[in-house]
Amino acid sequence: MAEYKLTTPLTDEDMEQLKAGDVVFLSGTIHSARDAAHKKLIDLLDAGKELPFELEGSAIYYVGPSPAPPGRPIGSAGPTTSYRMDTYAPRLHSLGMKASIGKGKRSEEVKDAMKEYKGVYFGATGGAGALLSNSIVESTVIAFDELGPEAIRAMTVKDFPLLVINDCHGGELYVKPNLEAAL
Repeated sequence: MAEYKLTTPLTDEDMEQLKAGDVVFLSGTIHSARDAAHKKLIDLLDAGKELPFELEGSAIYYVGPSPAPPGRPIGSAGPTTSYRMDTYAPRLHSLGMKASIGKGKRSEEVKDAMKEYKGVYFGATGGAGALLSNSIVESTVIAFDELGPEAIRAMTVKDFPLLVINDCHGGELYVKPNLEAAL
């Protein structure tokens, strides 16, 4: 396992060097989007309209943060379960999204899309939302304000701690090794 410092927008080269189990400290701009926001993004695409942010090289964080306390850009910002976005993720990968951030396993369709389009799935530590929010230095709602905490936000992160769960080579941290095959 290796450790990397990456900055958005992410590139194919960034993704190709990563392997499941690597630690990444991500800086730059990431975007928040959960279920309802993903549906709205796909509706915009289906209508031939522009998205509220550039997908090429993007990282989407599956989060609905709590309100920001005084003097902070954001409240607790822990990941939500990723499989709820699996219907939408392959299409977003095909349009340039490089990374998604959440918790839990991904579908075979999403894993196939990551291999085909050179993307990764980062795990953020569930239950550590307050700690994760310390790496978010700025947060601005940019779309779908009516969704409240699930609105799309542009978030500037500095050394946001992540673990590569699925890499673009088909590696997966959640797969148990076949010990019998190794004997």
